[in-house]
Amino acid sequence: MTAKAKVAEKGTKEISAASLLSRMFGKILAIFFVGFAVYAYRTLQPPPPKICGTPDGPPITAPRVKLSDGRYLAYKEHGVPKDQARHKIVFIHGYDSNRHDAVVATGLSPEVIESLGVYIVSIDRPGYGESDPNPKRTVKSLAFDVQELADRLELGSKFYVIGFSMGGQAVWTLLKYIPHRLAGAALLAPVTNYWWPNFPANLSTEAFSHQLPQDRWNLRVAHYLPWLTNWWNTQKFFPACSAASYNPGVLSPQDLALMPKYRARRVFYAQVRQQGQHESLHRDLMIGFGTWEFDPIDLENPFPNNGGSVHLWQGDEDKLVPATLQRYIAQRQLWIQYHEIPGAGHMFPVLDGMADKIVKALLIGEKNVS
Repeated sequence: MTAKAKVAEKGTKEISAASLLSRMFGKILAIFFVGFAVYAYRTLQPPPPKICGTPDGPPITAPRVKLSDGRYLAYKEHGVPKDQARHKIVFIHGYDSNRHDAVVATGLSPEVIESLGVYIVSIDRPGYGESDPNPKRTVKSLAFDVQELADRLELGSKFYVIGFSMGGQAVWTLLKYIPHRLAGAALLAPVTNYWWPNFPANLSTEAFSHQLPQDRWNLRVAHYLPWLTNWWNTQKFFPACSAASYNPGVLSPQDLALMPKYRARRVFYAQVRQQGQHESLHRDLMIGFGTWEFDPIDLENPFPNNGGSVHLWQGDEDKLVPATLQRYIAQRQLWIQYHEIPGAGHMFPVLDGMADKIVKALLIGEKNVS
C-alpha cells in the first residue's frame, strides 16, 4: 500500500471514529434530556390526593352530603337545631382552614344564638378536611356546591352566608351566581385579587408592593404560571406562601396578640391538609389569584328591594388583605355596608364580642357595630 493510500485510510478511520463519537454523544445527550424531562414532569406534577374513605386515605368522621357530580362535601352544625332556627347561615372558612374554623359560630354568644334562633352550618371547602377534592374547580363551582348543600340539608329557599378571608372571597361568587338564594351576606376580610380589572393600576400596584417579597412571587406564579404552583410551594430554593408557612411577618400587632387564642385550633391542624396540599392550599391560590370571569366591582345589588343586605368587614391594619382595596370596592358598590375596624388585623373575627356584632348587623340590621 502506498503512503498516499495509507494516509487516506487513516483519514477515513479518523472520520469514522469522530462520526461514531458524535453519534454516541448525541444519544447520550438525548437520553439526558429525556431523563431530565421525565424528572421535571414528575417534579412539577402534584402527587394524587389521599381521598377520605379510600384505602390509603384518612377516615371519614364528619357528616357529608353527596353532590350531583359524585363528590362529597363535609359539614359541621352549630347553634340551635335546624328545625327550630329562624335564621340559617352557611359559613365558609378561609385559607389553610376547615369546618372547625367557623370563627363566627364558635364566637357567637349563647344569648344571641337563642334570642335570634341562629343555626350555622360550616363546610370543608373542596380538598380541605373531609370534603372531596375538585380537580375541575373553577371560580363559580363553590357557589353551586353551597347551593346543593343547602338543598340537601333543606335550609329553605333562602339562607345567609358568611365567609372569612379566602372564604370571604368565595362569597363574591355566590353573590354573582346564586343571589336569588341568599337572604344576606357578610364578607370578613375577603381576599382581594390584585388582577381584578376594575382596580386602578396604581392602587393595586401599591397594595401589591406591601406584600412580603415571597408572597409577591408566589402570587405571580399562581396568576401567570398556575401549573408551576405546586412546585413553587414545595421546592426548597425559594420561600413558599407565608400564610401556609406560618410566617409571623404577615401578622399585625393585634394578630400577634390574638395568636394564643387562635392556636386553640391546633387540634384540627392535621385534618386541614390531610388529603394533600395541592387540592387545598395550591388550588386556592390558583383559583383565588387566577383570571376571573367576572369582577366583583361590576356586580349589581342582589337586594334592590331591600330584601337583604351585604356587609364587608375589614381591619385597617390587616397585612394580608389591604384595606385600601376594600375601601375602593365599598366606594364603587354603594349597596355594600362597609365596616372598617381601627387597629384590627386579619384575625379580628376572633375578638371577644365581634361575632355577635357581625351576626346582629347581618340578621337584624343592628347599627353602630363597627
